[in-house]
Amino acid sequence: MIDLAAWRALWIELGARQPDEALHQRLVACWSEKHRRYHTLQHLLEIFELFVQVRTDARRPAEIGLALWFHDAFYDPRREDNEERSAEWARDSVRQAGLPEDIAQRVYELVMATRHEALPTDPDAQLLVDIDLAILGAERARFEQSDAQVREEFAHVAEPEYRRGRKQVLRGFLDRPRLYSTDRFHAMLESRARENLQRSLDRLQG
Repeated sequence: MIDLAAWRALWIELGARQPDEALHQRLVACWSEKHRRYHTLQHLLEIFELFVQVRTDARRPAEIGLALWFHDAFYDPRREDNEERSAEWARDSVRQAGLPEDIAQRVYELVMATRHEALPTDPDAQLLVDIDLAILGAERARFEQSDAQVREEFAHVAEPEYRRGRKQVLRGFLDRPRLYSTDRFHAMLESRARENLQRSLDRLQG
């Protein structure tokens, strides 16, 4: 789903006449940066595998697909504006493809929703965010792996500081009335996600 043929199909579905193949190469290069451990092509492949399964739930699936490509295009764990920079790149790319401004703005907003600061209200944003957070409800081995990968990305942060910040993030998720907005993801992953998060939190507190 992340190969060049799928990339072309995504843009054609959006209405672009000539999909930008060089842009595909630049995005793959971003997702392959050496400093990444979790926000990698592995994560991108996993979310697109899920997207294929739930695509029919989307109102505008091609816009979600493009937002998935861009949602961590910029990722520097030392910065706090990764989502904004990624969203702006996505919006500019849609504009450069000659597509309508409303598509560019919706894709921008979809990427910004992956900041996970609040539960989205737009149905497509809800689906996108649930896909991005599906790792929380992954099988135990994969969740544990992802937890370790996140720690590796923040290797520059001292252990006490990392534990404080990570506990705040995990507790923020656990305190939500529900982790997943859509009924499909809630039924499929909510219970296991809470178990994974609590187990990780317990380790950090130990």
